[in-house]
This record gives sequence, structure tokens and C-alpha cells, in this order.
Amino acid sequence: MGSTASGKTSGGTGTWRNWGGNVTARPAREAAPASVEELAAVVRRAAEDGLPVKAVGTGHSFTAIAATDGVLVRPHLLTGIRRIDRENMTVTVAAGTPLKRLNAALAREGLSLTNMGDIMEQTVSGATSTGTHGTGRDSGSIAAQIRELELVTADGSVLTCSARENPDVFAAARIGLGALGIVTAITFAVEPLFLLTAREEPMPLERVLAEFDELWAENEHFEFYWFPHTGNTNTKRNNRSAGPERPVPPARAWFEDEFLSNGVFQVANWIGRAVPATVPGIARISSRALSARTYTDIPYKVFTSPRRVRFVEMEYAVPRAALVATLRELKALVDRSDLRVSFPVEVRTCPADDIALSTASGRDSAYVAVHMFRGTPYQRYFTEAERIFTAHEGRPHWGKVHTRDAEYLSRVYPRFGEFTALRDRLDPERRFRNDYLRRVLGP
Repeated sequence: MGSTASGKTSGGTGTWRNWGGNVTARPAREAAPASVEELAAVVRRAAEDGLPVKAVGTGHSFTAIAATDGVLVRPHLLTGIRRIDRENMTVTVAAGTPLKRLNAALAREGLSLTNMGDIMEQTVSGATSTGTHGTGRDSGSIAAQIRELELVTADGSVLTCSARENPDVFAAARIGLGALGIVTAITFAVEPLFLLTAREEPMPLERVLAEFDELWAENEHFEFYWFPHTGNTNTKRNNRSAGPERPVPPARAWFEDEFLSNGVFQVANWIGRAVPATVPGIARISSRALSARTYTDIPYKVFTSPRRVRFVEMEYAVPRAALVATLRELKALVDRSDLRVSFPVEVRTCPADDIALSTASGRDSAYVAVHMFRGTPYQRYFTEAERIFTAHEGRPHWGKVHTRDAEYLSRVYPRFGEFTALRDRLDPERRFRNDYLRRVLGP
């Protein structure tokens, strides 16, 4: 299945598969537009042919949010920084640019995003459209750092939106799920490059839960990983630093981040998948494998880390005040069941924001992410975990496995109707439809 470098459309000749391997699609054809004008032409031609259109980045979503049997748009030719505005401290970047390229380019210019997620393989448009986030007491998701958006709408027109221009679209399209149009450029707020000191250390789960409010309040960025079948966590506190820069020594970084966290962890998961009875023992060893460390580096080298072991993931945002109860219930579930969970549970936070379908929309949120090694049955674990999350009015990450529908989502998102009304206006014929959007937004 190929795309043409000229930006023209090519016939669909194969199956598209996401990174996690749990979603596949067979598009009728593909397009790789090299300009906004070419993309607009692709959308208009799809309308003439009666085909839906979906853009896909690197396929890091575990949901079918980008799947289509119509026209699959690959934005890899729409890349690069358009401009840096040092007066207003913004950067405008084409939608297909990978976050890792943006981060490195900004660092070379002495600039940085304020906050980011823990991987940077995604495109900027894919990451923001699904609500990708890191952890932060005061700073929110990547989408919360957007100051302006450019998108091609269903009739092939190009719309620019910001707090001043088309503010109703801006309020929704920063996390637009691909339902309002195809994003072609994003303007982010940036700031002068700064240093973060990361303090990583093991801590008993009971202590983390007892002191969670203090750990959250005392650190700009706090997160932890709980290892099921154990009472152990690994915690990470990131705070701004005056320096000096003290990165992890290369040999130690390779040993801990590549050899242990990816290589040995991969083998451990192979063993656990083949012999599930070994998982609790492996979890106890894994939870003690990484020792405490402190280092100081530029933001993207602290916030992000390599993730080479493939998995399937579910993540829900619950009210931050409900986090401790949610974790206790999840631990009780694992302890009383015969589930064998080889991946740690990841916990992060975000402050409330003003984006209509942000998982942190209007409320301070805590995120609980459950994972299973790719190829391991995950449905029972995720189903049981989802019952716990939804009992706390949880909001599922748009790019991660969940079973919620429009009826449920309209109850937990106060501005859900605002988003769907805007969709009705911008895409009345549902040019950007697919089965996933039909489920989560309605027909």
C-alpha cells in the first residue's frame, strides 16, 4: 500500500495497521498531499466520489479513530516549522511533523514546549487531536498549549481558528478527534529552553497513596508506575532547575532505558505471555530492577523515553480527588482475581482546561493507564478496569481502548452538545466519518 511523493492519490492496495497491532483497515485509496491546496483537492474529490476521508499519523492510537475504508490521508509531506515568532513566543508547525523533530528543532533555537507526553513518535496533529498529555500540576496537555489551528473542512475550504478568529471552532478543534476537519498546521506557545531535574525512586504503593496530595502539590510534574501483583511503585518527580545540566551518563542511560526497560522487559513479557503463572514473580523482580536516580536535562530528554515493547492500552481520566479510591479498587481487582498483568499501571495528572472534549475539560484530572503486552488477552482486565473507571465518571482517552458511546460520553462531558453541534455545522454530510466517530459522537 503506497503513497506517492508527488502528493497525488494512489490506489489502496493493502491493509493499514496501527502501532499496537489491534486495529486494521483497508482504505479504497491513499493520498499524500504535499501542500494545503493539494489536501483541499483530495477532500473535494472524495466528496465527489462519495467517500469518507481520514488522516492518519504514526498510528499510535489503540482505537480505530483513524481507520477508514475511504481515502486515507498520510501527512508525512506536510512537515516542518513554518515560522517562529519570538515576540509572541509561538511556533507554527505543519501538521505531519513528528513531535521528536519539533522538540529537537525547538531546542536548537533555545525554545521548548512547556509540557509533553512520555513518547514523541506521534505527529503533532495526531497527538493533539486525540488529547495526548503528560503529567503536570499547573501545565496541561499538548493541545492546551495550542494558540492557533489551521484545518481543511469538509467543503475543501481552509479555516484558521484561534481565541480571536473562529473562537467556537478553536474551543473544540484543539482536540477535534478528526471529526471537524483535517488539521494542516498548529501554532503552539513556547518558552525559552529550561532545565528539569528528574528524581526517580521506588516507593511503596501505600505511601504514594497516603501522600498523593502532597506529592502532587510539591512537584511541578509528578507521576508513578504501580506494578500489579506487588505493593511497589516507581515514582518520578520533575521540577525546574537552575542547573547545571547533569544528564544520565550514556552507559547508564543505555543500561536502564534500553537494556532493562526495553530489552529485558521485552523478554520478561514473552515469558509471561507463554507461561502466565510466572507473571507475579516477574513483576516482583521488575519492580525492583530500577534503582533511584537523579538527573538534570532539557525538557524533552526528561519528559520522554523510548517505548519499544509493544502493548495495548486503556486509559481513563477520573477527577483528581477520586484517584486514590480508583487505585485501591484496581489493586483489589488484581489481588482477588486470577488476572496476570505484566505491565505497570501508569498514573499522571493534568489541571482543568477549557477544551470541549479534553479529558481534563472543566476539572482537575488524574489519569490511570492499564496496559497488556501485545498478543496477550486483554479484554477481561480492561473490562473490569473500565467498570471501576466509569463508576468514578471516568473519561476515556480518545486514542486508547474503551467501549464507551455517545450516550455515556454526553453525560461526562458538559460541553459534548457544543462539540456535536459544531460538527453538524462544519461536516453535515459526515465527510470525516468512520465507525469509531459514529460510536463516540453519534450519527
